[in-house]
Amino acid sequence: MYPDVPLIVSLLMTVLGLWLLTWSANRFVDAAAELSVRFGMPQFVIGMVVIGFGTSAPEMAVSALSAASGHSDLSLGNAYGSNIYNIAVILGVVALIKPIITRSSTSLISALLLIGVSLLSGFLVWQGGEFSRIDALISLVAFGALLPISCYLDKKAGNDSSEDAPIEAGKVRHPWLWTVIGLSLLIASSHFLVWGAVDIARSLGVSELMVGLTVVAAGTSLPELASAIVSARKGQNDFVLGNIVGSNFFNTLAVVGVSGLIRPFSCEGGYVLSRDLWTMVALSASIALFCCNFRKFKSPAVISLGKGTLWLIAFAIYLFFLFIQEQH
Repeated sequence: MYPDVPLIVSLLMTVLGLWLLTWSANRFVDAAAELSVRFGMPQFVIGMVVIGFGTSAPEMAVSALSAASGHSDLSLGNAYGSNIYNIAVILGVVALIKPIITRSSTSLISALLLIGVSLLSGFLVWQGGEFSRIDALISLVAFGALLPISCYLDKKAGNDSSEDAPIEAGKVRHPWLWTVIGLSLLIASSHFLVWGAVDIARSLGVSELMVGLTVVAAGTSLPELASAIVSARKGQNDFVLGNIVGSNFFNTLAVVGVSGLIRPFSCEGGYVLSRDLWTMVALSASIALFCCNFRKFKSPAVISLGKGTLWLIAFAIYLFFLFIQEQH
């Protein structure tokens, strides 16, 4: 996937990719925040549509190329695996860096939405053992129908305070341009970072399997991780959750749908439906459990360090079983 290069080049690519990832994430989030002010849109909606969908561009590119080359089935693992990583690792890491304040209503809507689209996707793949073009069209129609509904429900439930940091209008000139530039550099820098890290791992004698399960698998989610960390540090809490919800929503319906439309695929055997689907559903449900204040539903909830640690432990357990099962 990534060609071998001299070790010094790998080190330079890793350092350059990390710096560029941080710089572009800052510009991207600032531009998205400016758009939310100028258009009077809730931050969660901007986080879901602009940041969430935008940062899922690597997953879409990988799935489309895989489908075109006759490996459409890879898109399912790519989408489900990225969704698991987005919740367990990204929300977990961000909570370790800084507690995230969330709206209970938004979190509950998000959890129900993600559980619903996960079950729909799993059902379409499971019935008949093949994901046909009809199934792909159903996924894309569901994506088109549920997007405005979820945005409307969040806007209607937006009266309870999320205590986001206020955004000053006029801070970013040409926000649409900087959104495109920031996103492009975010995706490019993630590839540089993954390329360098993969080659360093090879040089150290780490197995290709372990590299694939860790560095490459996480690589397509680096834009989401960088955006979430920057959003949390700037106090834009709704951007963090919106980023994850939008990315998972996009991956589950649009990425898999486009891949199946290009070339139908079968899903017989393997662990995608028995392991990965239910892990994704359970983690989606955990958003409601961890991000809702059920005692005072109209009061904000806090994703604390303890909750972030539990997510990371859950991912470590999932990765352990993934590694064990791949050996057989």
